[in-house]
This record gives sequence, structure tokens and C-alpha cells, in this order.
Amino acid sequence: MTTRLERSFRGISERLAIRYLTKLGGDRVGENTVEGDGWTATLSSEKVDIGPTMQLTEVTVVFEGEEDTLEPLVEQFAQKAMRAGG
Repeated sequence: MTTRLERSFRGISERLAIRYLTKLGGDRVGENTVEGDGWTATLSSEKVDIGPTMQLTEVTVVFEGEEDTLEPLVEQFAQKAMRAGG
């Protein structure tokens, strides 16, 4: 059964998120898609307001795959993204 998890990360670029996903065993297969063994991650980004005069990039990653595969992948990715962004 395929699981779908969506997570958003602020202060990180799509380019850096893709690099992290490839370091976690994935291969870039499209402009915004990375596939690994039993999982796929699709990325999108937008600027979000964090105050009256400041914006940050927010990258949304949709992870799809088997739950047992996704749980550690999402955790490892989140740790990398938190160190980079916020």
C-alpha cells in the first residue's frame, strides 16, 4: 500500500532539497522529482510572508512510497532541512 506524506520546510531552496534527497539515495528524474528505492519525492516552492516586510522560501515535498520506507527517509530529510533552514 502506497503512503503519501506532505511536509513543508522554510528557508531551504528546492535545489538544496533535491541535493539532500539524492544524498539519501535518490536520483533526480525530473525537474522537481527525485526517486529512490521504493519512494518518490516531488517538490514545489513558493515565497511566504513571515512578517510585514520579510519573506522566506517554503519548499513543499510530497513523499510517496511504502510507509516503512518513508518514515526513516522523511526523518533523515527533515533533520538535514532543519539544519539548513528553519
